[in-house]
Amino acid sequence: KCRMGPLDIVFVIDSSRSVRPFEFETMRRFMMDIIGNLDVGPNATRVGVIQYSSQVQNIFSLKTFFTRAEMERAINSIIPLAQGTMTGLAIQYAMNVAFTTQEGARPLHKRIPRIAIIVTDGRPQDRVTEVATQARNAGIEIYAVGIQRADMNSLRAMASLPLEEHVFLVESFELIQQFAKQFQDKLCGVDMCVERDHGCQHSCISTPGSFYCECNPGYRLNVDGKTCSPIDACADGRHGCQHHCVSVRGSYVCRCRAGYYLSQNKRSCTMIDYCSFGNHSCQHECVSIPNGHYCRCHSGFMLQPDSKSCRATDLCNGVDHGCEFKCVSTEGSYHCVCPEGQQLQADGKTCSKCGSGHVDLVMVIDGSKSVRPQNFELVKQFVNGIVDLLEVSPHGTRVGLVQYSSRVRTEFPLNKYHSADEIKKAVMDVEYMEKGTMTGLALKHMVEHSFSELEGARPLSHNIPRIGLVFTDGRSQDDISEWARRAKESGIVMFAVGVGKAVEEELRAIASEPVEQHFSYSADFTTMTHLVENFSLNICPEEGKGETEIRSPCECEALVQFQTNTVAILQSLTEKNILWARSLAQMTARLEDLEKQIANKK
Repeated sequence: KCRMGPLDIVFVIDSSRSVRPFEFETMRRFMMDIIGNLDVGPNATRVGVIQYSSQVQNIFSLKTFFTRAEMERAINSIIPLAQGTMTGLAIQYAMNVAFTTQEGARPLHKRIPRIAIIVTDGRPQDRVTEVATQARNAGIEIYAVGIQRADMNSLRAMASLPLEEHVFLVESFELIQQFAKQFQDKLCGVDMCVERDHGCQHSCISTPGSFYCECNPGYRLNVDGKTCSPIDACADGRHGCQHHCVSVRGSYVCRCRAGYYLSQNKRSCTMIDYCSFGNHSCQHECVSIPNGHYCRCHSGFMLQPDSKSCRATDLCNGVDHGCEFKCVSTEGSYHCVCPEGQQLQADGKTCSKCGSGHVDLVMVIDGSKSVRPQNFELVKQFVNGIVDLLEVSPHGTRVGLVQYSSRVRTEFPLNKYHSADEIKKAVMDVEYMEKGTMTGLALKHMVEHSFSELEGARPLSHNIPRIGLVFTDGRSQDDISEWARRAKESGIVMFAVGVGKAVEEELRAIASEPVEQHFSYSADFTTMTHLVENFSLNICPEEGKGETEIRSPCECEALVQFQTNTVAILQSLTEKNILWARSLAQMTARLEDLEKQIANKK
């Protein structure tokens, strides 16, 4: 048995279509031969297995099984995927998922080696150099085992240094079991903590060919590397106390500043809510501060000298203004304003929208790791800015949302929500996916699923325009050309929106003709609000399409409707003229009265 200290090992197995069934069986035996010689267990070596082709499938995680029998049953039940060879995607999955503590990997500070064993028989269809470098920099030791048709340059690009100890090329699948015995020697070694008088005062930890000493919590290792001394538990900065840390016999306790109390987690501090005592007498709001509180007024009100009562200064807060979007106070008055791209209607309160042109709109947003969480929130605001331009309803405009990274997820289909408010709330609830950038896979999902009648798209016979908007911030990790072409051939009008490191060539490939009207770019997430206006200018001229009834102006019903509208307009003008006449008469009377007063004074 392998007596070396514990390891975290993940097998990354190629199950592409080029691996024939009997060849895949030899891979099973290769994994089981190695596992059979490992000391597996929750505190010993942990093993995980993933297989990949054009996608990645987790067979079992490092935390799933702790006996060889369970692992062998799971390995024997694997069904090969039999598709492409996306080795880079598999390495990224191993780094971002398989070797996380959530999936059972031990924390890095425990210094338990993380080993990925990649077994492949062909050339990768994606880029592996960059992602393999990232994985190695993250502390993963990579062994690259190529079989038969494997590309040596790709194996060398993936493996850890020194390459002669981490790159192996086996001539045939029949020889892989014999190779497993040689490979076993690379993983195993002598347990130096057992075979040698290590002299560690507290704990000895084995490493390949060596060992090191560790101390119990509350102690630190001395310069001799063996003995331990009590430490100031607060000094290393890992205590997590929000305010004060107090050392107590090799351990510590947390204390809070005045005006705060210690939370249940015994680390964070919560400010005492003086407002909750109920004796503040604030007219509007009470705000707690350390050692006290103060009163605050609602927006548009001013705090009075008694520091408790409030007086209105903002007419927008003091009257029922009726503004659809926003009310702006001026001195002694107010007026309504509309969002960018919309105009104030004649009533001075409502806003015009891109409403008469009904469409089925699916937005496909990039949720890859490069976007980052704070920028993803700006992307969601961008999406809601577009929703604000539309008249959303079951018979009007329908909106669907898809997010993608290394995989694709429908956040909501076209038939899920029936109002702009519902959609905007759902958008803000979307969770950030992170991981890779598989834009081609997202386009495929959009064409095959998002614009299906099952997910709410109106039939093509209804002549409702289908619009797809793809948002991305970087280069795709897969090919986009085929599914971008299929999208446009299926009648979808494609818009491409790029930010930051987005590739112009890919944006142009996605966009419909004329390309200049269907793709936009912004250098920074914080300055991309102007793209909403660009989108409005390109989508709104399509008004009038869809199930709109076109009447002849000579039909009887049309003439009656025209007459009714004309009479209403003339009546409105007459009423206004009467009001103007009354105002003029009142003003004339006042002038005559003023002239009489002046004459009397003379």
